[in-house]
Amino acid sequence: MAKVFNDPIHGHIELDPLLVKIIDTPEFQRLRNIKQLGGGYYVFPGASHNRFEHSIGVAYLAGELAKALRVKQPELDINDRDVLCVQIAGLCHDLGHGPFSRLFDRMFNPEADPATKHWKYKDASIEMFNHLLEIKDNKLRKEMAHRKLIFPDDLKFIEEMIKPIKCDDTKWPYKGRDENKSFLYEIVSNNQNGIDVDKFDYFARDCHHLGIRNSFDHQRFIMFARVCDVNGRKHICSRDKEVSNLYDMFYTRVSLHRRTYQHRVTQSVEMMIKDALLEANEHINIVGSKEKVFHLSTAKTDMTAYTKLTDQVVEEISKSTNADLEKAKGILQRITTRDLYWFVGQAKPTIYKEKKVEERMERLKKELTEKANIKDFDESIGDLVEICKKDLMGINHREDQLTEKKKTLEDKLTTVGLEEKIEFEVTVVILDYGMNDKDPINKTYFYNKEKPDEGFTIPKSEVSKLLPEHFSEAILRVYLKEPKTKTAKDKAKKCFREWCKENDFEITKMDDADDPSSGASAIQVTG
Repeated sequence: MAKVFNDPIHGHIELDPLLVKIIDTPEFQRLRNIKQLGGGYYVFPGASHNRFEHSIGVAYLAGELAKALRVKQPELDINDRDVLCVQIAGLCHDLGHGPFSRLFDRMFNPEADPATKHWKYKDASIEMFNHLLEIKDNKLRKEMAHRKLIFPDDLKFIEEMIKPIKCDDTKWPYKGRDENKSFLYEIVSNNQNGIDVDKFDYFARDCHHLGIRNSFDHQRFIMFARVCDVNGRKHICSRDKEVSNLYDMFYTRVSLHRRTYQHRVTQSVEMMIKDALLEANEHINIVGSKEKVFHLSTAKTDMTAYTKLTDQVVEEISKSTNADLEKAKGILQRITTRDLYWFVGQAKPTIYKEKKVEERMERLKKELTEKANIKDFDESIGDLVEICKKDLMGINHREDQLTEKKKTLEDKLTTVGLEEKIEFEVTVVILDYGMNDKDPINKTYFYNKEKPDEGFTIPKSEVSKLLPEHFSEAILRVYLKEPKTKTAKDKAKKCFREWCKENDFEITKMDDADDPSSGASAIQVTG
């Protein structure tokens, strides 16, 4: 029998009995103890929600979108198995998150286990899902067979939706469903343009708990969604008049990252949690399958052990009497008493310098002259101007390029502490619309009232002149770990200013420069 949940975001929602059976397992229940916003709860008191309720919300929305398409377009042949698989994928897409969500795979794991630095939580989500099916006590396989799911095709389909493959418009890469149902892969995790029900739920849920207004209406999107044929492949399309609302959705994304997810104090807290976990890594034992013992960084290789690893690990550390955990306990105690890593400042690659513009324009003229005899002259000029335009505006400063700059800054900062031990951390923050430098709407398809089955793109120039020119921004941030003495702070600020001048970075003024935990108030931008 279906079960009704009273959700603060979506109201009363009904879930299939198979989904309820998955929810009522220790592997899924562990998500109750993993904060949706990681260390953000230490900064934003309302951000107490967990991966548990988010996953239920995604499962619900995935089913709603699939059912809406089935009702509007029966010719798509969406069957009950399709809908159920999409819902299961939505429910299980976050099963692999470690303690404090993205902190575990983005910050802790690369330092704790460099050999697996490219490991992501989605890998563990698939492993955990398969682990669920191997446990005989929960009888999930039997229930799935009873619901007419086909093995192994439907299981493969669920896995592929949890971790989709980036694909072009040529060879079909998936095995779970044929190409005529390609649109189903855009519901839970959309690699095409990032418009999916995962975002629909976390935008609404995070904004609700943070007290931030959410300007995007996902119910309206579902109402207007249709499947259209584009270049021989079926894609979920939106009504042409909805293009401005979709830009609002992506702006909501970058705004949430700027204001909360990558807030400078949130980053300070998460660095401290990461450092505490690194200190505790080899001193915490987690018993996994066959009684094998794992540490924090190796538990991800055994789902029995990983099931026991949640945010509660910090409580275990704080209450421990193990002398080896004293340093980790000390870091966590600093979070409790608000003795956070001190924010020295942040800087961006210089966007516009008059002399550099003139120099690059002269280079452009020279290169245009040299290309004058090229057959496709007009096209070559267009390409070159576009490259130059991007270069002038600084949007090619992506994370890989900033990583090199980060290393030079770290090297300079180490010279600060020659007389005394001063510890820093330099981090790269990337704010974008979800597709690096690209406009995600360029990969989004629309239909109009006259031709509801034909998908097409809408150029940004036809939408509004007020839309952003660039869709990515890179920031370098510096934090002082210890000591937080006036001498250390002054040295750090001076060193940071010097490095920015030497490397053509501009120091950005903070809105909250008078905050005592920030070094921003003491950093002045000089001409």
